[in-house]
Amino acid sequence: MERWLRIQAGPADLAFDPEVGNIRRFSLGGHDILHTAHWVGTPSAQAADSVIDAHLAGDFLAAPFGASDLVPDPPHGWSANSRWHLISRYQGAGGAGMKLMLDHDIMRARVTKEIRLCEDHPVLYQTHVIEGGPHEATAPGGLTFAHHPMIRVSPGDAIATSPKRAALTPEVPLEPAHILAYPGRSTDLTRFPAANGGTVDLTQYPRGSGHEDFVTLVEAETGIGWTAVTRVAQNDIVVVLKDSAVMPVTMLWISNGGRDYAPWDGRHDGVLGIEDGCTAGAEGHKAALGDNAIAREGVPTALILAPNTRHTLRHAIAVLPRPQGFDGVKSLTIRENRLVLIAINGSETEIPFEGGYFSI
Repeated sequence: MERWLRIQAGPADLAFDPEVGNIRRFSLGGHDILHTAHWVGTPSAQAADSVIDAHLAGDFLAAPFGASDLVPDPPHGWSANSRWHLISRYQGAGGAGMKLMLDHDIMRARVTKEIRLCEDHPVLYQTHVIEGGPHEATAPGGLTFAHHPMIRVSPGDAIATSPKRAALTPEVPLEPAHILAYPGRSTDLTRFPAANGGTVDLTQYPRGSGHEDFVTLVEAETGIGWTAVTRVAQNDIVVVLKDSAVMPVTMLWISNGGRDYAPWDGRHDGVLGIEDGCTAGAEGHKAALGDNAIAREGVPTALILAPNTRHTLRHAIAVLPRPQGFDGVKSLTIRENRLVLIAINGSETEIPFEGGYFSI
């Protein structure tokens, strides 16, 4: 019996691993969009120090986000380390989808997931609902979370985003090999403080390798937040969209050969994680519930959970072919049922998109 759950609509094909909670594959026309680490499915995975790293691929919901220092959950939470059971799966003329529920409650909250593909839409739609939570007297009531999609990129690939208030690095770098300053802050994404005293342009994937970096981008306003990566080698544009009222930060994980130990072995490079969520960056669950650098930018860093609360997390990954002469994304908009990208030179490209998805 196959471990993965699959759905397909038009050119889109998706496989979900219910045992660990990740979207293992999202492909269009046979081309994989999301990254899979080179050790996954090999004996080398045994060297990983967590379930997450052993199965590092695709996208997953991390809740709580990062290493838990408040509740006794594994790294990135039970949502990324334990079983989701299938509630329903459907296939029809308009598309396909599946609904699942996490077997584990998270801080006494129930978590459900819906993954959808629409016919002729090169888009992965993903919605999570988090319901309930602890009584204040029995447990802390704030939950951090983030999506964790990863894509392959090339040196110099353009990274465009919705307007940001600031970009910040944590107090301590993830690894000794890094190019960004820690801690660091900038309101100009093209000039982030560098470890060597200069600046780094965060709107391009680094041209060098041998480093691991992590930076949190804080949304300037609520609405549809987005990150668009123009990939030269794949000749496409990957756009990650979110409801920024619920996900006010986007964390960029630049995994570029900076981990020389097994199973990474210095080979995990050219990878970009685009991690949309509500958290204090890499500072931990406990920090997110109090004063922290991200909260001081004026955005929440945790969802408030209680017995009668309900939070809906809407997220989408869209892929467009890169038109000849398209010189990078300046902005985007949703016009009726089309996602429209506007280039720096004013040209436009578009794909079908569910226009009311973020306004439900």
